[in-house]
Amino acid sequence: MYVLTADEIRQVENNCFDGYSTEAQLMLKAGTACYDAVMKNYGTDIFSKRIFVLCGNGKNAGDGFVMARLFYSEGIDVKIILCDKKPTIPEPLEYFNQAVMSGVSVVDFDNVCLDDCDIIIDCIFGIGFKGEPRAPFDKVFNSVASCGSFVVSVDTPSGTDATSGKACKNAIKADMTVAISTLKYCHILPPSNALCGKTVTVNIGIPEDCYTPPYTETVELDDVRSSFPKIGFNANKGSNGRLLCLCGSYNMPGAAVICATAAVKSGAGLVKLTVPKSAYPIIASHLVQPVFHPVADENGIYSLSALDDILSDVNEASAVVIGCGMGKNENTCEIVKSVLLNSKVPVIVDADGINSLLSCIDILKDVKAPVVLTPHPGEMARLVSKTIAEVQESRIDVAKEFARQYGVVLVLKGADTVITDGDAVFANLTGNASLAMGGTGDMLSGIIGSFLAQGLSPLDAAKAGVFIHGRCADEAVKELSFRGLTVFDLTDRLGALMSEYE
Repeated sequence: MYVLTADEIRQVENNCFDGYSTEAQLMLKAGTACYDAVMKNYGTDIFSKRIFVLCGNGKNAGDGFVMARLFYSEGIDVKIILCDKKPTIPEPLEYFNQAVMSGVSVVDFDNVCLDDCDIIIDCIFGIGFKGEPRAPFDKVFNSVASCGSFVVSVDTPSGTDATSGKACKNAIKADMTVAISTLKYCHILPPSNALCGKTVTVNIGIPEDCYTPPYTETVELDDVRSSFPKIGFNANKGSNGRLLCLCGSYNMPGAAVICATAAVKSGAGLVKLTVPKSAYPIIASHLVQPVFHPVADENGIYSLSALDDILSDVNEASAVVIGCGMGKNENTCEIVKSVLLNSKVPVIVDADGINSLLSCIDILKDVKAPVVLTPHPGEMARLVSKTIAEVQESRIDVAKEFARQYGVVLVLKGADTVITDGDAVFANLTGNASLAMGGTGDMLSGIIGSFLAQGLSPLDAAKAGVFIHGRCADEAVKELSFRGLTVFDLTDRLGALMSEYE
């Protein structure tokens, strides 16, 4: 599914107007599709609900007028609430008049109490909103925020910027958002993505040739499924990939355990853990399937004297994960640099591996093999010398520019994780807030590494890894809860979920 800016969706609609539809016809289709989405969400319960359709005086209001007329035609208690003045734009005015002639009540906002309804349909502003609301809309926003009604936003929650994902003070917080035709950036970028609630996308029949990609896209199940090679009848552990994990330290042994567990459960044929000797007994007490290679260490962290052993293991691998729980010192930096410069197979760099690159980032331009970086916003901020807030405000642009500049696949973690190779950009919609705990990044690195070892391209491995990682969280929350999950509750579901991709 595409993710478009306000200007991009306007161009798509203009292309549609040129040969396929009038603006009035498309507005009717949009309002009807949104009505259908609300009816589907509620089922027969909708007939006992009181609905207020809050409308501004722009084109977004036209969708609301269509919806109000359709609700009324089904005998549902519905009112149009004018938040400012009656519409003057021809298309919304046409559907306003139709609704009034059908018998729909129209009330000025000042004359209603929002607590008197069960459902608010938010058609106040659409994709054109920017900045802060003028009077009287500031009062409207405050009233919606303080009422207890279920809120459905049409296309975008009013008060959010469709392109940047910014949100004004007291922007509408929806329980459900019905995105028209495609997702917009406000549905996937903070802070507005937290205001959308459950987001559903409706098709209003715009022909495919009205779109002019490339656009940002979402990661989809069918796309992920098609990227996996079939397991051959005569397959063996070697043919299913050899993943080397350079992870863990005496103080952070769990990172190695989690990474290796995820790699095994996501299908790697052989997982090897090359670990500091002091951490080996701890890590090995939790794992039996990986092959272990304990190497020299200093103060619980890899010693530089272990570098020859490490590079020898790199040469035998199909892919390498480096950084998870390694610890931070000069030895780590030198080992990370040497692995990157000498590896002939894809390398996934996470956590302490990423932090080791801060002083030598340009070596990424000299590597011989593909590199996948998996920073969280704090690590990304350090890589590009920005604040976390600046990164979050421009997640897609920051990720895309970095990937293009350094020739890597960049996985910028967080809600709606961004995956890009500098050209194509993808947003992942699986996952939930249960992933906000230590260890989930180690799990993700193990999954991506496993997929790389099995032969997926770096971009496909990153997309598939992020998607399935999120699915593990979604399934775990269904059975358990958001709080109290462990990373192993997620990895426990990984093996079963892999059946979806065979």
